[in-house]
Amino acid sequence: MSDPHPPRTPEKEDKRTFLRKIAEFIHPGPDSTAELIETLAEAEDNNIIGAESRVMLEGVIRMADMTAGDVMVAATRMDMINIQAPIDVLLNTVIDTAHSRFPVYEAERENVIGILMAKDLLKLQRAPELNIRALLRPAVFVPETKGLNDLLRDFRGNRNHLAIVIDEFGRVAGLITIEDVLEQIVGEIEDEFDIVEDDGDIFALADRTYRVSGDTPIERVNDAFSVTLVGTDPDDQFDTIGGLIAHEMGHVPKRGERCTLCGLDFVVLHTKGGAVKWFKVASVQVARD
Repeated sequence: MSDPHPPRTPEKEDKRTFLRKIAEFIHPGPDSTAELIETLAEAEDNNIIGAESRVMLEGVIRMADMTAGDVMVAATRMDMINIQAPIDVLLNTVIDTAHSRFPVYEAERENVIGILMAKDLLKLQRAPELNIRALLRPAVFVPETKGLNDLLRDFRGNRNHLAIVIDEFGRVAGLITIEDVLEQIVGEIEDEFDIVEDDGDIFALADRTYRVSGDTPIERVNDAFSVTLVGTDPDDQFDTIGGLIAHEMGHVPKRGERCTLCGLDFVVLHTKGGAVKWFKVASVQVARD
């Protein structure tokens, strides 16, 4: 027969001191994301955490309310590969854009049939008869509304680093990479194209064009191409080629956009943080050829 009055389970001991309880009563914890971020700022001011730690923690907090649609590369700016393109055109696209992964489409850009890894193209050197389709990897599709926290967990779980973002009608809205997500936490991630200044900023390519860093001083570009670059308004002064081209375009340059200035054709290859990281530069005559 069970005891009608079973002994009470002792409550978990509250190890907070009396002063701690009083402090928490007077200064309760944050009730909103904004208050939590303010608390982090106060912790930094009081030397409890460092500046980098605060930025990362803020990134984690803000990311909880962000979706794939907030940070994706829009469909109009996606560098994609046509499965029907000749191999030399395909290789030029890979070299010019300098990505490691490419969405591949057939017939129309909406019809994404897989993802091509740039490194897999090396297999064609050993087996030229190999069909490009055999190199494709399955494409992962996610909705615009997918939370970044969930997306990061998926990226880590399936070891996939790129996803195609689709809108509510099932159309391709853009793409997102694991780097795009992580940058919301740690800030801009330097990649293999973010070279140090001493390593150079103008590189000659095999097709008589050049890869030029956006932060290259205008004087260096002038010397390299034997030109005198000036904007439409001679009174405007700029230190870097990226600043000058952005001014001439009248907006933040986007990947694939081009600008002709002083006989040189500038094509935006790579952007990051609202600035151009790399241009492809050629004389107007070479560009037309």
